[in-house]
Amino acid sequence: MDAEQIAAGRSRWQQRYDAARKREADFTTLSGTEVEPVYGPPEGVDDSRMERIGWPGEFPFTRGLYATGYRGRTWTIRQFAGFGNAEQTNERYRMILNGGGGGLSVAFDMPTLMGRDSDDPKALGEVGHCGVAIDSAVDMDRLFKDIPLQDVTTSMTISGPAVPAFCMYLVAAERQGADISKLNGTLQTDIFKEYIAQKEWLFPPEPHLRLIGDLMEYCATTIPAYKPLSVSGYHIREAGSTAAQELAYTLADGFGYVELGLSRGLDVDVFAPGLSFFFDSHLDFFEEIAKFRAARRIWARWLRDVYGAMTEKAQWLRFHTQTAGVSLTAQQPYNNVVRTAVEALAAVLGGTNSLHTNALDETLALPSEESAEIALRTQSVLMEEIGITNVADPLGGSWYVEALTDAIEAEAEAIFARIKEMSPDETMTGGILRGIEDGWFMAEIADAAFEYQQKLEKSEKKIVGVNTLTDTVSGELEILRVSHEVEVEQCRVLAERKAHRDEDRVRRTLSALVEAASGTGNLIEPMLEAVRAEATMGEICHVLREQWGEYREPARF
Repeated sequence: MDAEQIAAGRSRWQQRYDAARKREADFTTLSGTEVEPVYGPPEGVDDSRMERIGWPGEFPFTRGLYATGYRGRTWTIRQFAGFGNAEQTNERYRMILNGGGGGLSVAFDMPTLMGRDSDDPKALGEVGHCGVAIDSAVDMDRLFKDIPLQDVTTSMTISGPAVPAFCMYLVAAERQGADISKLNGTLQTDIFKEYIAQKEWLFPPEPHLRLIGDLMEYCATTIPAYKPLSVSGYHIREAGSTAAQELAYTLADGFGYVELGLSRGLDVDVFAPGLSFFFDSHLDFFEEIAKFRAARRIWARWLRDVYGAMTEKAQWLRFHTQTAGVSLTAQQPYNNVVRTAVEALAAVLGGTNSLHTNALDETLALPSEESAEIALRTQSVLMEEIGITNVADPLGGSWYVEALTDAIEAEAEAIFARIKEMSPDETMTGGILRGIEDGWFMAEIADAAFEYQQKLEKSEKKIVGVNTLTDTVSGELEILRVSHEVEVEQCRVLAERKAHRDEDRVRRTLSALVEAASGTGNLIEPMLEAVRAEATMGEICHVLREQWGEYREPARF
């Protein structure tokens, strides 16, 4: 790109920047030096990279979605939390909000994630241990007691039973008197990544996709600000993938959901802004920054050129980031504070829209209050003390970062081509379904994880405290333990709740849901009626399992 074109681009950026709202803040260095809101090539200098890099707030959004960067709005501090029962988690949420958190992110326990109630025999010993137990809308009421859902953005990390969980959230908001049309938040709902990596599905792929399509239609017409799909690369990376695999598989899943929306007759410019993404931020600092920048560029180009999105908002890739759980070590756990801070910094320099920072003890147990506070304060230090919010895309133009961005983009495009080759109908959806059926994704991730493990065992890769510098003076941590009494009490309350509800109403609403599931109509309204009648998560998922069957993963050796 020649100097004249670069100057024209800078002028366009300046107009956007001048028109945008900026925060009231001191945008100078610690020593008081004034800094520009963005940097580019020196005036009068040609730079061929600018065609691919662009300016912040300009297609292909390599340098960020907004001309102002974080001068306009910082990322949302959104701490992932949930344990025990709804009352215990509600206390933690209020601590997070009072401590500077800007939004909530709900972690559910394993029975809830698998669509089972706390009194299910398969839930024994798991209630409240890896997240909060939610059996019915009453639990959701208690989870958000004294937290106005109309005013707080809420993310829920759940995919298999995501739609029943969403209906319980909606009913809780109704009971608060909220204007449902003004709710804002994110539901994970991403079933593709369950088949690829996390393995928490309920039904075969087609019924799950039907539920997702129904949810997309409902939100597009009823709750326009709510994001019904958070396409998740986090679990793919945690399963052992490389950065490029995480990026490619995640965006391919996103393209599959775009094709689902289009197949429902939805306008891509209307529903695409309701798609968000969820990425891992791992330890290779510059690789992670490059991954986030490449993700925005690829998504924008594909949405415009392949799927016909005309508006900028439909081309934007908005994403939440969580620091890497698999990078945490049980050995010398205080080192995890450093790891998390570096990963969080990479996410911010990559332009994340919201961020969760893991606690130092999460490899051992759910976070204690003290470790949760340290994780929360890590973000606050990054936001308030080190000057990274002063400049949009401060690493833009770095020879190393731009080369890494290009390399990850090229590798991702090669993976997209391979996925489409597997498709019988030349769609991304068809390729994903075939890859799931054949175990291709699982095998590719397993190979990547095995290769990394070999490097660790040969000490070609180092983990401090694990395969190098193993001597330590640190003692054992005090960790949070969830009492078995939580499960006993949750089951007692659930039994009492069932004894006092209108059983005829529950049966009628569940029957209506089954009837709708056997047809082709949208399932959200009949599911909402079942939730309002206090039908439980397990009951709703059970009748749908009976209607649609269960899924078994193909064996691959």
